[in-house]
Amino acid sequence: MEFNAVILAGGRATRLGGVPKPSLMYDGDTLLSHALQAARGAAAVVVVGPEASGPGGMPLPDGVLRAREEPAFAGPAAAIAAGLAALERRGIEAPWTLVLACDMPFASRGVADLWRALAAHPGVEGAMAVSVDGRKQPLLGAYNTAALVREVAVASQGSGLTNSSVFRLLARLNLLDVAVPAGSTEDVDTWEDAAALGIDYKLEADVKSQEETLEEWCRTLLQAFELEGVEVDINEVLAVAGVAAHSVVRPAAPLTTFIAGYAAGMARGIGQASDDASMNAALELARNVAKEYSESEADTE
Repeated sequence: MEFNAVILAGGRATRLGGVPKPSLMYDGDTLLSHALQAARGAAAVVVVGPEASGPGGMPLPDGVLRAREEPAFAGPAAAIAAGLAALERRGIEAPWTLVLACDMPFASRGVADLWRALAAHPGVEGAMAVSVDGRKQPLLGAYNTAALVREVAVASQGSGLTNSSVFRLLARLNLLDVAVPAGSTEDVDTWEDAAALGIDYKLEADVKSQEETLEEWCRTLLQAFELEGVEVDINEVLAVAGVAAHSVVRPAAPLTTFIAGYAAGMARGIGQASDDASMNAALELARNVAKEYSESEADTE
């Protein structure tokens, strides 16, 4: 199938202490190189990310285009729009657009399944990867270019794409959910993710790790609020924030964790459950509500 590829490589990587994800190494190559390999066969490829000379920027192979979402760090939906616009400015057209996040080192395992599914279901407007555990990953997907451009235009006329959910952008498309091989959608959000995937990384000796910083900050906050005895599962809180950011919009992350924490405190205050049980229940509820919100939005739009 004839296609172009849009590779997203411009996030802040805050949970990695600002270390650019495209530069992380796996099996001798950068994650950006692996993403470019996953897009092999594309008529044209555009990488949406910073300039090579800027912070987090990387040089690109000859022939690969570069774009940047406006404003910078406006989120993946805005980045997709920027990639499509860059291809349109060059007059490079293809019926399909492969969208890939650069932090999935095994994405290539699932790309062929997307094309097979589309070939077997003419008339649909795209295919989205679904992990073994049932999670949808829109940043490993192949979409009808005209339909994608149409939805970008609609969103731009409305509330805009800055910090908007990719699920919201794709909500009106007739998409296939395609089960992909294990590991295809595994991404790198934290150093624990990197270690689990076998990704090499190096930091300067005098740079404090993300985990150490978060643990220190957590202790500081607990002391300030005289809550030294409370145990906080930082990874779980961040995971729930990530679900909210992906399922709703990015600013939903801090709002979700604040409300979950408030609810846990109220439950503990009236004696419904212990600190740990209250917090775990609140985080689990927040996670489920965020997922249901995303699904309901997809059904109604």
